[in-house]
Amino acid sequence: MTTTTISPLPKDPASAIRDPNWKNAMLDEFNALVSNKTWVLVPRPPDVNVIRSMCIFCHKRKSNGSFEWHKARLVGDGKTQQSGVDYDETFSPVVKPATIRSVLSIAVSKSWHIHQLDVKNAFLHGYLNETIYMHQPMGFRDKGRPDHVCLLKKSLYGLKQAPRAWYQHFAYFVATIGFSHSKSDHSLFTYSQGLDMAYILLYVDDIILTASLDRLRKHFMALLGAEFAMKDLGPLSFFLGIVVSRDANDMFLSQKQYATEIIDRAGMANCSSCPIPVDTKPKLSASNDSPYEDPRKYHSLAGALQYLTFTRPDISYVVQQICLHMHDPRNEHMSVIKFILHYLQGTLSYGLHLYKSSFNKLISYTDAGRRGCPNTRRSTSGYCVFLGDNLISWSSKRQPTLSRSSAETEY
Repeated sequence: MTTTTISPLPKDPASAIRDPNWKNAMLDEFNALVSNKTWVLVPRPPDVNVIRSMCIFCHKRKSNGSFEWHKARLVGDGKTQQSGVDYDETFSPVVKPATIRSVLSIAVSKSWHIHQLDVKNAFLHGYLNETIYMHQPMGFRDKGRPDHVCLLKKSLYGLKQAPRAWYQHFAYFVATIGFSHSKSDHSLFTYSQGLDMAYILLYVDDIILTASLDRLRKHFMALLGAEFAMKDLGPLSFFLGIVVSRDANDMFLSQKQYATEIIDRAGMANCSSCPIPVDTKPKLSASNDSPYEDPRKYHSLAGALQYLTFTRPDISYVVQQICLHMHDPRNEHMSVIKFILHYLQGTLSYGLHLYKSSFNKLISYTDAGRRGCPNTRRSTSGYCVFLGDNLISWSSKRQPTLSRSSAETEY
């Protein structure tokens, strides 16, 4: 029997250098940046903004939560950048959840293979249009030129324009091999030539690729691998913290591990379960109750629950209710979060099923509760959208204006 010792996350670079696991991870990261020609060392020009360099450490884990490897990332401190000086436009390539579910639904219905790819050091592939200077990394300063600074030639993690630079490079390349981005979601790229079809979903540096033919899918994987340093993760099984289980006729999306982590974070690992996520009678209001003592904890749990709705439409309404009070959480509002966690404790196995079905119809159902908000008297709108038999999009949201009639509310 073998055991794996996991080094704790370092509190500072000095402690990381003393630990061989983190030292090797940092060295691998630095060598990758040097071989990529990310920067050149130059004398520090007078009167220029020089951003800091930092090292970020994390433990990469598998879908079951077990440790996989130590990861170190050298980043530029975007907080020290100056708008109009060393960055301008920003953009992050994040595909929409409804787009992911739609493409997966089509792939399941057509029995297409779905492959997952990871781009190694994705942001380093982007080219910069701005002139950016950065301090040399701590522990890796050039002994002959310790006062020189790094003139960045390529994008670096942490820079405000890094996601945009990476996206521009990726979008330009896939356009040369026949893909075009969707007008409704710029992180969805589609290929169509006769009966041949393929889809690429881009979420920062994670890629989902599916195609109508295995030959076509392998062809595009080879082209992508020749242009970018790619890691082939095989058939889709774990994406953005979501476990994907598939058989011949359906697919199941689960965030069980993520939900368990939320419950643990709240200190409720041993709590009992309850059958419903919310008391449906009273509406949650801005109460006169005492302010919650730890607003940051409230924000963290509410944000985590919001991401959990990716596969859990059953909690969408109540999560929308608690998010309305992020600006001033009260004890009553925190009690509702705990109520949700009790419900999750008993429904950890719940998730989203996508079935093999005809998708020639897009069906939407919508409703609204008139003047339900006790404080603003605004109405709450809700909808769900089916592609064939599969639920791909849903929402519960307070309307932005006050309706004067039930007809206006429904409209």
